[in-house]
Amino acid sequence: MRPVGRHLPVIQQRGSLLIGAGSLILLVGAVFLAAYFVHVQDAAALAVQDARQARAKPAAPTKTVEAPPAAATAPPPGPASAAPPSHVRAPADMLGRTVEIEFDGKRLSRTWADLGVTLDTATGTPMVDRTRIEAALIEIKEQLDRAPLNARMDLEERKVYPEKPGFGIEVFGAVSAIEAGARGQVKRVVLEGAPTPPTFTVADLGIEDISTVLGHYETKFAIAEQARNDNLKLLASHLDGIVMQPGQEISFNKISGDRTEKEGYKVAHVIEAGEMVDGMAGGACQISTTLHGAAFFAGLDILATTPHSRPSTYVPLGFDSTVVYPVVDLKLKNPYDFPVAIRYRVARGEAEVEILGKKRPFDKVEFVREVVEQKPFETVTREDATIPVGHMVIDQPGYPGYKINRYRNIYRKGRVIKKNKWELNYRPVVEYVRMGINPDPNLPAPKPKDLHMPKPAKGTTMKMSQ
Repeated sequence: MRPVGRHLPVIQQRGSLLIGAGSLILLVGAVFLAAYFVHVQDAAALAVQDARQARAKPAAPTKTVEAPPAAATAPPPGPASAAPPSHVRAPADMLGRTVEIEFDGKRLSRTWADLGVTLDTATGTPMVDRTRIEAALIEIKEQLDRAPLNARMDLEERKVYPEKPGFGIEVFGAVSAIEAGARGQVKRVVLEGAPTPPTFTVADLGIEDISTVLGHYETKFAIAEQARNDNLKLLASHLDGIVMQPGQEISFNKISGDRTEKEGYKVAHVIEAGEMVDGMAGGACQISTTLHGAAFFAGLDILATTPHSRPSTYVPLGFDSTVVYPVVDLKLKNPYDFPVAIRYRVARGEAEVEILGKKRPFDKVEFVREVVEQKPFETVTREDATIPVGHMVIDQPGYPGYKINRYRNIYRKGRVIKKNKWELNYRPVVEYVRMGINPDPNLPAPKPKDLHMPKPAKGTTMKMSQ
């Protein structure tokens, strides 16, 4: 067994060595740690110095792509404001709110829903249904559009009114305006428009001035004869408003057409072969005669005219003009360098014609009738057993025949500047009489017929003038 005392020096030597090694390690670690802190401090100081230098010196120019500037937080000054973003959510009750629609100085109110506005289900953004908004705009246009006015003649006032363009809502622009207004939740939307042209102008009308009556004439008729009156009005309607251009010719038969039941004409009294009978379109000759009278005093050229086979009750002898479709016609021509218009009115037992145009290029028109020859009429007597002896009935009174010269003298400044002459012939009208042969004394006497015949011409000359 080893003595304990001999090993004690060896143990102390090893401990000293271990302690010395640990101290060395600690010393080295402290050096490295100190060096680390020094390095960190130097790096920080260098970074601060670089930053100061960067601020002191301008940066070198480089090619860069600039980003767009951010939107301003406040709108610029002025009346216009920036449009709201399209994704702005509208209040839930917006569609029921009313908005004022203004166009051409007129206003009306509608709800946004009425205008076809809807809300996007995901974002709540107002948007429009194109089908519904266009249907709403059609209804709004009917109320706010200003319709164009066509040129027209007012024959009663003797005025020509020129055409005027209209002004209507422009639909596609209105859709955009309403959509923008809905997104902005405005209270009023002003719609833009565009002119709408008329369809009939003064140039189409063919006349600018109807202020002067160049000539007129009127005849009378019995208002109790309804069928004949209807014929008169129908025929006059074809002639009323006719415009004759300079040098233009018109035909009564071409304007009125075939006068048949299909065209609306009725059976009424007509003169045929010198006798008064019932016929289709009775009254046509009174319409042609009245037109002839106005044309005569207006100075129009009378290219074709034919008197009746017997004189008429509604016009002086020698001033009538009969028509029979399609062979006997009344034809007129405008001799002036300006257009003229025909105004024809049938009412209250009168047929009236006016020829309208510019100022008369003459002072007076004169009608002169000269009787050249008068021929006696024949009487035809027939026996009638229904009439008592000693009585008679005149079915048709007789009327003399005439050979007549008709003149038209057109005056200016007291001198005749134009003269026309027509030779007319009227055959004598046969008188038909029924003589009673019944001897029965109790047979009542017949009632006389209500006969209408013109009065025989008085003297050889007659004059009328306008």
